Amino acid sequence: MTVVNCPTCQKDVQWTSENTYRPFCCKRCKLIDLGEWASESNTIAGAPAIDPLAIDEFDLPLNDDFFKPE
Repeated sequence: MTVVNCPTCQKDVQWTSENTYRPFCCKRCKLIDLGEWASESNTIAGAPAIDPLAIDEFDLPLNDDFFKPE
């Protein structure tokens, strides 16, 4: 049986199909990790695929049927 460390608390975790939170030890550790990604505390190194400042939502094509003047 494979044993790994929980990425959040470093406890030993058995890597089995019965462990629904693997590689985490519990739901709490899984949610802590998700929160770190959501708050951008965790990031993947490298240049961003898109420059977020270059996106202008006002340049998107309009759905003419939805935005027809009355």
